[in-house]
Amino acid sequence: MPNKLIKKDNLVDKLTVNLLIYPHVLATGITLPVEMLLAGEAFARRYDKSVLKLTTQFLSESSVSIKSRAGITMVADITLDGESSVTSTLPDIIIVPSLWRNPRPVLKSHQKLVAWLKQCWQQGSTLIGVGTGVCFLAESGLLDNHSATTHWHYVDQFKRDYPQVDLKPDFFITQSERIYCAASLNALADIIVHLIAQHYGKAAAQNVERNFSHEIRKPYEEQRYLEGSGDRHADELIAEIQFWLRTNLNTELTLTEIAEQFGMSQRSFTRRFKVATGVRATQYWQQLRIETAKELLSSSNLTIQEIADQVGYQDQGHLTRLFKQYLSLTPKAYRAMVRKKLFS
Repeated sequence: MPNKLIKKDNLVDKLTVNLLIYPHVLATGITLPVEMLLAGEAFARRYDKSVLKLTTQFLSESSVSIKSRAGITMVADITLDGESSVTSTLPDIIIVPSLWRNPRPVLKSHQKLVAWLKQCWQQGSTLIGVGTGVCFLAESGLLDNHSATTHWHYVDQFKRDYPQVDLKPDFFITQSERIYCAASLNALADIIVHLIAQHYGKAAAQNVERNFSHEIRKPYEEQRYLEGSGDRHADELIAEIQFWLRTNLNTELTLTEIAEQFGMSQRSFTRRFKVATGVRATQYWQQLRIETAKELLSSSNLTIQEIADQVGYQDQGHLTRLFKQYLSLTPKAYRAMVRKKLFS
């Protein structure tokens, strides 16, 4: 077992991220989050010099030098069996990257690392497992009776090895308390954008997202499975209304009129929608329209006015104002950025 970790002494000016390295690790699962986090910190620091100081460290169980699947040699900043067997402060975030093919041999030879992960989580660290790296978290027992996901290629084996885990193979991202699981590298990127927003603000997250394939993925909130959230709910009438809203974006009816169509008063509808989904109906309605507009801008040749009409905004200027508010871009600029990245 590693030595006892030293908890943070109320330091709020630092963000410490540890990235695990071990044989056959996929280097992209290490380099991409580091580059994104650094970009988020740099953007935020331009406007506020007091933002969290980012510290990233590579950590391995015993070997200082580790060769990745691609043959890239990485050097650990920390080893669990070295003189400084643990960091001086508890890491805020630990990223457990994916391995190439079968992870079981590496897991068997890294039980000290598995125990260290459990200890860190118990003392407050946030854990992010990626692809087959999720097996490290499952091996620790932290995922028992909790939701998780993993790379599609390893789903069947994962189910056999960890039957106590509530595997969600249809989700690219799961979130359970302070444990995130990502099924792919793109899903990891979405989690990192989400964490940048939490620690460095929405503007920094949007800037990183624009520079790391903004157009390819759905929003983090739309593709995760969050335990205890409104992503899945039992209110069948609200679910029926949600389906109606998704398929009638260009309706001229107000939400009050739509609720009346389903036999509900505005007050009852507003309350039940928030209880069932966790968001206000107006927020949900607006986000649906924005996401559909984004898809039409990237995949069709419709004019911006035509797109505004299709998503229920007769005034093109209204759509433009919403894009500026949520994406810091006009619809025209968003389309130009998407087309350049997708087709150039």
